Amino acid sequence: GGGPAGDLFVVVMVTRHEVFQRDGDNLRAAVSVPMTAATLGATIPFETFDGTQDLNIAAGTQSGTVVKLSGLGATRLRSETRGDLLITVDVLTPDKLDDEQRELLEKLAELRGEETPRAQISTENRGMFSRMRERFAGR
Repeated sequence: GGGPAGDLFVVVMVTRHEVFQRDGDNLRAAVSVPMTAATLGATIPFETFDGTQDLNIAAGTQSGTVVKLSGLGATRLRSETRGDLLITVDVLTPDKLDDEQRELLEKLAELRGEETPRAQISTENRGMFSRMRERFAGR
């Protein structure tokens, strides 16, 4: 056409995915694993946009641990490289135990020298106000 030059605006709407969330060039997801798999370690299949990948859960993995699958995130703008897929592990603690399972866990606790559970204050994940209070108190 012979009309005047103008601007073209394109609006892109990204719908929410049921498994993955975008975080810049990275993708985030979560996976739930049984307590035994987190304790002993396991390799579990994890479905990605590139097909099924082996997700290695190291022995002793705690809830909240993030496992990285490099290069399986979103494609970077104007590049052929990709971000990472960051998977947060949620360790499932059994809520229903039969007598044999309870007995085995109690025996394990005894072998590990674990007594009656007590709250332990973690110094790693203190909040901002706790850190400020300690600074003002001179600790």
